[in-house]
Amino acid sequence: MRRSEPKGVILLLMTALIWGISFVAQSVGSESLEPFAYNGIRTLTGAIVLAVFVVVTWYARHRTLRNIVSRKLLIQGTILGLVFTVASNLQQFAFLYSSAGKIAFITAFYIFFVPAIGRFFGRKVHPATWLCVAAAAAGLYLLSVKEGDFASINTGDILALICAFFFSIHILLIDRFSSGSDNSEGVRLSCIQFTVAGTVTIILMLIFEHPTVNAVHNALIPLLYSGIMSCGIAYTFQIVGQKYTKPVIASLLMCLESVFAVIAAALLLNEIPSAREGIGCAVMFAAITASQIIEFRKGSSSDSRND
Repeated sequence: MRRSEPKGVILLLMTALIWGISFVAQSVGSESLEPFAYNGIRTLTGAIVLAVFVVVTWYARHRTLRNIVSRKLLIQGTILGLVFTVASNLQQFAFLYSSAGKIAFITAFYIFFVPAIGRFFGRKVHPATWLCVAAAAAGLYLLSVKEGDFASINTGDILALICAFFFSIHILLIDRFSSGSDNSEGVRLSCIQFTVAGTVTIILMLIFEHPTVNAVHNALIPLLYSGIMSCGIAYTFQIVGQKYTKPVIASLLMCLESVFAVIAAALLLNEIPSAREGIGCAVMFAAITASQIIEFRKGSSSDSRND
């Protein structure tokens, strides 16, 4: 197995930090713009940033823009974009009802949906992983349910959980589509998915919402941050960082986006979690960490047997 290099660790830490703060940006942006408007504009912004990066790097390497997008890449990017449309819009609607910190941790539940869905396609799951799922469910209960009253689960919590399910499908599709691809192809794939997701969301905005220029102006800073930093730069950091980092370390570092989101929400929005919610966050993060260590050790054992 490859060694984890400092530059990979640093890039993935920056990725998690950018994504964590983005939850705050989305929360602030939702105060001025309706969900489809905010999500559509920030996603297209990310697509533009990636498109510029793709065009410049492709031309520098090939001195032409021919074959920059293949038919296969276009189909795969469109499928990813449609799934991302559902997941990201569900998440943005969740901000109308719940806090940035809670949404971040509930969204992290995708890490358990992935093995659960994979089980239906013949992928084996370590028994201890299911214990981690149960522990995460307990943490989710503490985070979302107040004093045993299930009526306290708000609409945002439910939307965030459904969003996590669709993000897990998105992750599995990326795993399937990006197999054997180089970094350049991964960035182009992301650019296509953001273009599709942004276009579809803008169409939904025009049908169901009526954003004003003033509303866009009021949300400009959160929009630019989410679009440029989260959709554009962070995704590129993720691709490059994972190239130099062991899978388990990469997963653990990116899971820190939930922790950064809670910290950022407390510092920037004064969303201080209660003791019960804090324990719920801690339990969920511990379960996420344990599940990744289990999967890594299982992979290491398999590699040793194959050597």
